[in-house]
Amino acid sequence: MNSKERLLNTLKGNSVDRIPCICPGGMMNMVITELMHKTGIMWPDAHLDGQKMADLAAGVYEYGMFENYGVPFCMTIEVESIGGGKIDMGNEKFEPHVVEYVIGSVSDYKQLNKTDINSGRAKVTIDAIKLLKQKDDGVPIIGNLSGPVSVASSIMDPVKYYKELRRNKEDAHGFMEFVTDQIIHFGQAQIKAGADVIAISDPSGTGEIMGPKYFEEYAVKYLNKLIDGLREVDRTIPVIVHICGQMHSVYEELKHLKADAFSFDAIVGIKDVREHLGQDKILMGNVSSFALETSNPQKIQTMAQSAINNGVNILSPACGLGTQSSMDNIKALLETVKNQG
Repeated sequence: MNSKERLLNTLKGNSVDRIPCICPGGMMNMVITELMHKTGIMWPDAHLDGQKMADLAAGVYEYGMFENYGVPFCMTIEVESIGGGKIDMGNEKFEPHVVEYVIGSVSDYKQLNKTDINSGRAKVTIDAIKLLKQKDDGVPIIGNLSGPVSVASSIMDPVKYYKELRRNKEDAHGFMEFVTDQIIHFGQAQIKAGADVIAISDPSGTGEIMGPKYFEEYAVKYLNKLIDGLREVDRTIPVIVHICGQMHSVYEELKHLKADAFSFDAIVGIKDVREHLGQDKILMGNVSSFALETSNPQKIQTMAQSAINNGVNILSPACGLGTQSSMDNIKALLETVKNQG
């Protein structure tokens, strides 16, 4: 069973020879500085060139870190493509990030642009997926999207954004509809380019920040709209959703999310998730990203084995990797699942 067959069968709930070990990309970026130096492909160059993005993503698999390709390597493309803010492109240690907001209220969303997948870094990502698809080597390609709440709260000051979800609901929903439609457009283009799986990361759409009522009204609603939009292109496309923070207050709301697999922060106990969401849910994670940067391979193997024993279906870092993480620590994850097999 090759890596693609293993991951797709796992996401469908079918039996596999062993669990997969992946890191999707996007917010859950898998590129480290050590890999950049080994491949000779550096940030920010790889954010701006489809061939370099594809080659750096391929390096993750070729150097035995994870069993997938994943692009892009940041969460700012959707924001940039709709004119939602000024982006600092970072360096070999830091991912691109928003440094300036362009709207002051949810009511200002009509000033924004519609996403153009034929220009800018949206096009770079699509080009990279097409190049990776040409390999046809049994490695799954994971396309990545930022979730609606995270995109929206990156376009305007997040403190104001969360307040206006309560105070200006009509325009807040108009804003969220617009943002979600643009993300759908980008995601559909990734599927058409050859992505085998789509991962959505929505770290700002947490139950801790929003509370159960608004988590249901804004996070779950628009994540489901996004998933439905992706499946207009391919009704079988597997979708992974990552949400940060504690889940205790929103387990009931999570049951309504249409994802094929769920990914959580390291602070969330897999046994606890199983108890609340049920045995049939596909769970991914959730080895501490902090430990992957600061610990050693032996401890990482122990943590990976614990995650497997607790019931993860897919082994993965809990969030994105710190760029200073060692390749040996990361390889310890894959070695653990291979030993299980």
